[in-house]
Amino acid sequence: MTEQTSFQTVLDALQDKKEFPKRFLPHFSDIDPLDLKALLALWPRLTLTRKLTLLNGLVALLDSDTLVSFEDLGYALLNDPDAEVRASAIRLLVESDDPALAAALIEILKNDPDLEPRLEAANLLGEFILLGELEELPEELHHQTEDALLAIANGEEHAGLRRAALEALGFSSRFEVETLIRSAFQRAEKKWIVSSLTAMGRNSDEQWVDQVVSKLLDEDGEVRLAAVQAAGELRADSARQLLLSLLEEEEDDEIISATVWALSQIGGEDVRAYLESLMDQTDDEDAIAFIEDALENLDMTEELDKFDLLAFDEEEADDEE
Repeated sequence: MTEQTSFQTVLDALQDKKEFPKRFLPHFSDIDPLDLKALLALWPRLTLTRKLTLLNGLVALLDSDTLVSFEDLGYALLNDPDAEVRASAIRLLVESDDPALAAALIEILKNDPDLEPRLEAANLLGEFILLGELEELPEELHHQTEDALLAIANGEEHAGLRRAALEALGFSSRFEVETLIRSAFQRAEKKWIVSSLTAMGRNSDEQWVDQVVSKLLDEDGEVRLAAVQAAGELRADSARQLLLSLLEEEEDDEIISATVWALSQIGGEDVRAYLESLMDQTDDEDAIAFIEDALENLDMTEELDKFDLLAFDEEEADDEE
């Protein structure tokens, strides 16, 4: 149990040359202000390797455990002298919806002297664009976020940063975004096509379905993966049979998993039977757990479909009156 170990013991382990015990990572979740103060006092004396090992461990734990939160530490390290630490700090803030963070990320995107923190800021600002679209972010800040990302996407910055801005803007309904996505999709470079497909999936607009479906069988694995994920996000019915066919032939495990999940998002004829058949064919516990999650997601998809159909029937009835 974490409470059986004092935070001073955790700090001592950080200073030790031995490998830092993973069992201590939860101690940094919802960290006590006094413990955070003690950690920050020690921080300058730690090697960069030690800092990054700790932060990478915290990011990995955040990905796998929904009950932990490292926001206090993330905020505290946003202005760290080292760019890699600043970038990791932003990754620790991935679940924050604090408007103050959006403002801080805009500042980092515009003015940080290093690329990596700016990339992470662009990535996370996409979540604030989504909050703005859902009217859960102040309107002025929403527009400021869009403007900052549009300035990057339309500028002459590092190509990777412009692609990150494009992907973040995929959540936006601003009219300029459609042109940016189309332009990126038509480029010859694979990375731009991948980013355009990511933005299409986030855009939740049926106009992108044909472009996404056209890339489902692309010979490049990164393009196929992005297209599969976008097809799921768009709930593209026309992609269903291609995705089912893809499962028969695909050899890349990541694309196979993405295809299973995309089918759970799309639903429809044969999907449940196919996923249940897949589960019966494997003894791998992780694969079984993943397919079970996909089947649960399919349940939600089917419930949503029923709700949409009911709403459509009610609209038709109102029109007939």
